[in-house]
Amino acid sequence: MIRRFFYVCLLQLCIVTGLVAKELPDFTELAEKQSPVVVNISSIQKNRQNPMMQGSPEDEQMQEFFKRFGIPVPPGMPPHNGRGQQGAPEKQVYATGSGFIVTGDGYVLTNAHVVKDADEVMVKLNDKREFKAKVIGIDLRTDVAVLKLNATNLPKVAIGNPDTIKVGEWVAAIGAPFGLENTMTVGIVSAKGRALPQENFVPFIQTDVAINPGNSGGPLFNLKGEVIGINSQIYSRTGGYMGLSFAIPINVAMDVMNQLKANGKVIRGWLGIAIQEVTKELSESFGMKNTNGALVAGIEKGAPADKGGLQPGDVITKFDGKAIESSSDLPKAVGNTKPGKTVVAEVFRKGNVKILNLTVGEMPSDQSEVIANNKTPEKAEVNRLGLVLKEAPPQQRKKMNGKKGLLVVDAQGSAAAAGIRRGDIVLALNNSEVESADTFAKEVATIPNGKTVALLILRNDETLYVPVKITNER
Repeated sequence: MIRRFFYVCLLQLCIVTGLVAKELPDFTELAEKQSPVVVNISSIQKNRQNPMMQGSPEDEQMQEFFKRFGIPVPPGMPPHNGRGQQGAPEKQVYATGSGFIVTGDGYVLTNAHVVKDADEVMVKLNDKREFKAKVIGIDLRTDVAVLKLNATNLPKVAIGNPDTIKVGEWVAAIGAPFGLENTMTVGIVSAKGRALPQENFVPFIQTDVAINPGNSGGPLFNLKGEVIGINSQIYSRTGGYMGLSFAIPINVAMDVMNQLKANGKVIRGWLGIAIQEVTKELSESFGMKNTNGALVAGIEKGAPADKGGLQPGDVITKFDGKAIESSSDLPKAVGNTKPGKTVVAEVFRKGNVKILNLTVGEMPSDQSEVIANNKTPEKAEVNRLGLVLKEAPPQQRKKMNGKKGLLVVDAQGSAAAAGIRRGDIVLALNNSEVESADTFAKEVATIPNGKTVALLILRNDETLYVPVKITNER
């Protein structure tokens, strides 16, 4: 019996091992056929200091959550000594990345951050030919750039359909990590439609393919040898590969390319709102039954949303007939809407469902501004949430479209634990605009202990709702 059991187990092991071996893909043909369509890109900035060479790898810039990985590599620069000390600033800064040929007459796709601000872009083909490329256009919101080479009869990629890929499917990347040309790395699709911070217009493909500096802008292939994405970002605490890579779906990139070629820019729909996710705590404070929708945290004065009647605190649950299940669904839905079109939006407002007609505008160019934090706090009473508040100073009220607001002089207890910090401006409590620190404290005093309130906060010109649970009896 023991011998029979041993043979049965051995047979099963052989079968399983054989099946696994049979299912493992062979990437040799893909590498041979697709390497010629992948290019190496060098962008040159003249008479500028290399910003990536000003500090050690541990400086604040290198600690950002997502690492763009077209890392400049100036030739002849002395090696980093680990203390942020570099040689003299170079007159030319070289950044390297990858790309791929999409048409036989020389159109190339890559990442915007590879060629942004470049004075000259050089493209090297697999056959060692080099071309000076013309930048047709870049789109920072999707991180896509289109280049044009003065060449004909070039090898080109086959375009796949990223909508049909499945989690667990094998994929491969070809690029030049650390300058090592035509390097292939393989892995699987880890997730689809991944929304990343400040990247709401791209439903990223997440993979575990090894991506490193120099892979930026290179293609992501399926097993058929079709391009399904552009390798764009990694999650890293070191600047190198840590198992999480993100690619821009090729259909998004091709739409951007077509618009850049036709218009010189990408035209997107725009409402002029700041949104955030509906958390369980915020849902409770608003009296919602679930966490579906996109919470309107702020509205730009005079923007389409303002004209259409949207209000801060509204939760958009449907837009143009499409259900908005999470906040990341809304930017894509609005961005894909033709400017000038009037659409129906369904919103949840103070316990009721409202139907609004919104005329979508055209998204303006990026703008950013920083509000300076307030100076030394004045002595004041701590309210029930753990906040010391005072009226916002005049220079800050100008940025609030005439609305009242309370400056956070100090944050303790529940408020501090919820993430509210000194310098924030409190605009509303449970969708009711604040009047004064005294009335705010009185309103908070009437809320039962253990309940969660939603504070609308203005921080660095952006508004967001912060749920705070009342845990103090006063």
